[in-house]
Amino acid sequence: MQEKELIISEIMMPNQANVEGNIHGGEIMKIMDSCAYAVTRRYARTNVVTARVDELQFHQPIKVGDLVICSAKIAFAGKTSMEVYVDVQVEDLRSHMPPIPALSAYFTMVALDRNSKPAHIPPLEINNEEEQVEFAAGKARYEAYKNKRHNEVKNTNK
Repeated sequence: MQEKELIISEIMMPNQANVEGNIHGGEIMKIMDSCAYAVTRRYARTNVVTARVDELQFHQPIKVGDLVICSAKIAFAGKTSMEVYVDVQVEDLRSHMPPIPALSAYFTMVALDRNSKPAHIPPLEINNEEEQVEFAAGKARYEAYKNKRHNEVKNTNK
């Protein structure tokens, strides 16, 4: 069975916050990137780099002392790249409330060989209908981005 999911957690500290005690968005984005890196590095068994971040949405502020729970799941894998859905939940450790959504985004990660060239990765195993839907949606986003890039390059070469 492929390892295509990962969860990491971290308590937010004062050095990660602004003067009002809100955690800087960049701090959370760094955790998200690390989570996407770890799950794709483990999956590809080679170095990976972040190529793109899409649909980054902030849902809830995060405060000093909150527990951040970051989940990453590979939704789509092509020949050398992977799309990862990264979800951040926040838990106020002073209350008895369950974690609530704070941020989410799609990360595109590219596998690289020892010469920093794109490296082939194994095909993604689809085990259920939910994964099939996620894979199809990821593939559609991948194709749309690829077409957009192709058109941008074509237009700049005119």
